[in-house]
Amino acid sequence: MLDWYPRHRRDLPWRHTRDPYAIWLSEVILQQTRVRQGLPYYYDFITTYPTVHDLAAASEDEVLRHWQGLGYYSRARNMHHTAQQVVQEYGGHFPATYAELLKLRGVGQYTAAAIASFAFGEQVAVLDGNVFRVLARVFGITADIAAPATRKQFQQLADSLIPADTPDQFNQGIMEFGAIQCTPVNPDCLFCPLQSQCFAFQHGMVNELPVKSKAKAGRTRYFHYLVLRYGDTVYLRKRVEKDIWQGLYDFALTETDAPTLPALEVLNAVEKLGGTVATDRVAEPSSAYRHVLSHQKVEARFHPVWLSEPLPATTLATSGLAPFTAAETEQLPKAILIANYLQKTVF
Repeated sequence: MLDWYPRHRRDLPWRHTRDPYAIWLSEVILQQTRVRQGLPYYYDFITTYPTVHDLAAASEDEVLRHWQGLGYYSRARNMHHTAQQVVQEYGGHFPATYAELLKLRGVGQYTAAAIASFAFGEQVAVLDGNVFRVLARVFGITADIAAPATRKQFQQLADSLIPADTPDQFNQGIMEFGAIQCTPVNPDCLFCPLQSQCFAFQHGMVNELPVKSKAKAGRTRYFHYLVLRYGDTVYLRKRVEKDIWQGLYDFALTETDAPTLPALEVLNAVEKLGGTVATDRVAEPSSAYRHVLSHQKVEARFHPVWLSEPLPATTLATSGLAPFTAAETEQLPKAILIANYLQKTVF
């Protein structure tokens, strides 16, 4: 790893620093996100919030707006909370040990190990999907990597391999090796420096390792959005319930067990909100917008409705809906599904 890494590593900005804030930021962004997708977000965040103090001082809405499109929005909320925790409890300085880093919100074993080794040179091995794959293939480990008990086995192995003098280079190396050499599909076994030592290659098991049980098929949820318009404004509300997209903005929502919502039910839903439909402007519902999440799928249809008068104040107070102009809507944090619809149709 120490020989292979310097000759093959990709030139990524967080590899040129030992600043724990920059390293932490990159690790949070790259969780469940490919480097190509995450890189523009990293540059945006490190430019907008160059220090942990800047990130801590920002509003949650602002942070979520910059995060828009990355998904797994709990990562952004945890990141914002952690920045405030570092400022308030640690004086703006990240803890310098693996054990202390684990006390930060949203910082698990992998992220703590990455920061501890990359920023502070602590001899603690990282375990991510790339590392699991490399170790499983090289050492012929057939235990299910999705099983919690398996992590201890892999952690002990990784910790036994990591050198004391260059833990950062070893961790970076094995992760990079898994990302560009020992890939999930079509790994470059022909030119692999570990070929003669690799159990999977020697036994024809490259495509069988690592072993990972399949997750259960996710359910499909049917969202019907009432896109309520009055004048040059559209009504949106902030999602406050503990559900997907918490903290983001969307329209008045009716969720059903069916992919379509009859026009009469749309009208009834508007009337329940105290809205009066302008009968001189009628539009068909949108085609389905589909979004796949980790454990569920969302199929959404948008039903444009023009109102003849503003929604009453009582409705605004109880529903959380509020009127926004096009410029104001642009600045709100939204799920990418909502953003795509707004970009195409509303304003």
